[in-house]
Order: sequence, then structure tokens, then C-alpha cells
Amino acid sequence: MRALSIGILPFVIWVVGVACDGTGGAPAPSPTPPPAATPTPAPGGELPALPSIAFERVVGGFERPTFVTGAGDGSGRLFVLEKRGTIRIVLNGQVAPQPFLDIRSRVTSSGNEQGLLGLAFHPGFAANGRFFVYYTAANGGANTLAEFRVAPGDPDRADPASGRVLFAIEDQYSNHNGGMLAFGPDGYLYIALGDGGGAGDPLRAGQDLANPLGSILRIDVDSPPAAGRAYAIPPDNPFAARDGARPEIWAYGLRNPWRFSFDRETGDLWIADVGQNAREEVNFQPAGAPGGQNYGWSIMEGSICYRPAQGCDRSGLTLPVFDYTHDDGCSVTGGYVYRGQAFPALRGAYLVADYCTGSAWALRWQGSQLQVTRLADFPTGISSFGEDDAGELYIVRDQAGTLERITAR
Repeated sequence: MRALSIGILPFVIWVVGVACDGTGGAPAPSPTPPPAATPTPAPGGELPALPSIAFERVVGGFERPTFVTGAGDGSGRLFVLEKRGTIRIVLNGQVAPQPFLDIRSRVTSSGNEQGLLGLAFHPGFAANGRFFVYYTAANGGANTLAEFRVAPGDPDRADPASGRVLFAIEDQYSNHNGGMLAFGPDGYLYIALGDGGGAGDPLRAGQDLANPLGSILRIDVDSPPAAGRAYAIPPDNPFAARDGARPEIWAYGLRNPWRFSFDRETGDLWIADVGQNAREEVNFQPAGAPGGQNYGWSIMEGSICYRPAQGCDRSGLTLPVFDYTHDDGCSVTGGYVYRGQAFPALRGAYLVADYCTGSAWALRWQGSQLQVTRLADFPTGISSFGEDDAGELYIVRDQAGTLERITAR
């Protein structure tokens, strides 16, 4: 297969933060370093040099793919979501003729940011056949989380009749729907919701703990459901006992956290949040953090003030560990920390790219500092990164309709 070679540009940025009014005054607080989560430095204290990155086409022909993931069951299958409401299986570079799941009748994908957006397989999927999807629902566009099960006797087909809605959150705009689902190392399901859409957070959802929009939720899908809900609330959720707050909220102050990921080795959480008109950001939450972080939207957009445009109060806010201006792109697509075995020099690097331009970076902790290495441009139109069961990384490209494997040399 023909590979597109991506080199590394010869400079490194050490993130120190900027003033919230964008004037370059007093630096923002340094990002919280991870506990024992850093890659092993080379002799002399330097991180190993990053390799050049390339992309190999696995297969094409998808209709606006939005996500790709393995099932964690050792089958070697990849599952590719299509915006319209289908999940396709890829095995050994071939797409199965029948969809794993087809819920087009349940999904609206008329808006550019609507459709089937997220998929997470239960940690016990190999035994219980349970998985979860996130989509914008037909007849109103509600942000919907649903559980399905594999059809009896056929591991390559889900049972559409098994579908059970866990929540449907009304949303009056078509954009900023979030969509990422992932089980954390604690066994709980994390769900990303955007601020509900409309420019500038007109609902003020980002700072409203009574509103689940603009947040990452954390729920228990294995314990008996809480009263009035189809799931349980983890007792250590940060707002579980606060009057007037949604007990599902794990973190808030987010505009459109389209993709987040857990480092499968350390448990650290990386959150890429799509910005408004000025900055795209990446947030970091170390493993073991208690939750309750306020990532600032719509008081701040990235590391600068948004409301008000100058002199905003950033007390109590958790600032991004990395952000970039719209000189380099328009919409961040969050990736993963590479933990595969095929390319040892890439291990420990969190890869992130811009949807519009392909601008790309590798982020690595070195002690308490985050080393940000600018990479040569990735392909444009990356709608999502994804991991297979072995920790190897892939991308899916929206308009190109391709699934591609990330390689390094």
C-alpha cells in the first residue's frame, strides 16, 4: 500500500501559558504534571527523538466516517462508524458486506455535526456482547445515548431490537453535539457533550452545572439504576451530592469536546475541545484526579479571555496544556497516546491534528513540562483517530471516506 510520509518539523515548543487577556502578560499557571506518567527519557534527560509518521490506506468507500475502534475482544476487527447511522466491520483490510449495526431510522444526520458520533464497547464485551452508541436522534435531534447487544449466534451482527435509550438530552441547535464515548480505567462510561450549539454559548451551558451540556459525564452502567434514570451515578462523582447540579457531570466548561481519550497505560485523560473563532485547545487530566474540573468555556476560549474579551476571572479554572490559533487550523481532532508495539520511538506521544489544515503535534511529558513537537502536516479532513485492540493507531477521513493506519519510521 502506498504510504504518505509525514516528517517532523525541526522545532519544539515548551508550553508555559499566556495571559488571559491575550496580551502576553503574566503567564498562566503551569499545567498539572502527570503522576509517574512520563515516557522514559533518553540518557542525559532528553526524550527519545520522534520518528517520521506515515499513513497507509487500509480501505475506503465509507460514507462520512466519524469514528473507528477495536472491540477489545481480541478478534482483530475494527468498527467504523458512518455519520448516517451505520457501523461497518473491517477485518484484514476487507469491509464486511453487512453492517454490524444499522440505525439510520433512529438517527438524524442532516446537520453537518449530527449523526452517529460515538461508540464504546463494554469492558466485558467478549462475554456479554454489550456496547453503547451516541447519536443525534431523528425527530428532534436530541443527544442520545443507547445500549445495544450482539445478536445471538452471530458476533458480526448487533440486534437492533436490543436497543435501549439511556438518555436523550434535548438540543435546540444542530451543532456542538460532542459525541465521544469511552470506558475509563475505573470501569465507568464517560460521555462528551458539547454546549448545545449556536455561536458563543447562547445557552450559557458551559458554566451551568444544572445543564449536562458542555460537560463530560460519568455514569455507571453496571449497577442498579438510580431513581428516575436508566443508569447509576458513581458515588464519587464530584457533584453527586450538590443540590441543583447534575450528578452525572465529571468535568465542565467545555465547548465541543469532540474527541477525548484515556492513555491505556497510565489512565490519564486527554480532552481536545473545539474552539470558537480564535483558539483550539487540548486539556489534560491526570489519572486519579477527583473530577470537577472547570475547563473555562465560555469565560475563556483556550488560553485567552472570551467573556469578557479582556480581564476575565480565571480563578478556579483548569487551563489547557496546549492550544493553537486559527492561523494553524479551525477545528481540533483529538487523538491518542501511542501505546502500540510496532513503533517504540512513538510510545508515550499524544498525537493531535486539525481537521481543516492537517496541522499536527505530538505532546509528551518530560517531568513537569509538556514537550510539544510540531509535526509536518497530516492529511486533512481527519474526523477521528482510533485505536485497535493492540494500541495501534488509525484515522478516518470525513469526505475522503477512508480508513488509514498510522505508521512510523
